[in-house]
Amino acid sequence: MIGLDTNVLVRHIVRDDERQAAAATRLIETHCTPEDPGIVTLVVLCELVWVLDRGYGYERSLVAGVVRKMLSASDLQVERSELAWRALHYYEKGKGDLADYLIGLCGQEMGAEVTFTFDRRTSDCGLFEIIG
Repeated sequence: MIGLDTNVLVRHIVRDDERQAAAATRLIETHCTPEDPGIVTLVVLCELVWVLDRGYGYERSLVAGVVRKMLSASDLQVERSELAWRALHYYEKGKGDLADYLIGLCGQEMGAEVTFTFDRRTSDCGLFEIIG
């Protein structure tokens, strides 16, 4: 198995650098199979969402579609995919970042009744309580 960094996935998806896009695509197509999937950590997934949203200005629905495809791909293995699916569900319906929802869900799994935050965009999901 191989791990995939955010920049490899960005080049493969966005294709804004012809040489790097070709190299990323070749790597993924050659080394990532259903029997031996490429590893995508939650940190990489969060960075990818942030880069596509803030860096490239992709619409939220398009970003969610990219994450959905990654989670469904047989040649990729997303770390804690069940948690990522739940975070994606909140992301598609809410206003927070994917990372926000993962933070709330991870806290919940560790026994937190709620996660306190100043980020009002997360107030719609029940995982967070706004301070102030």
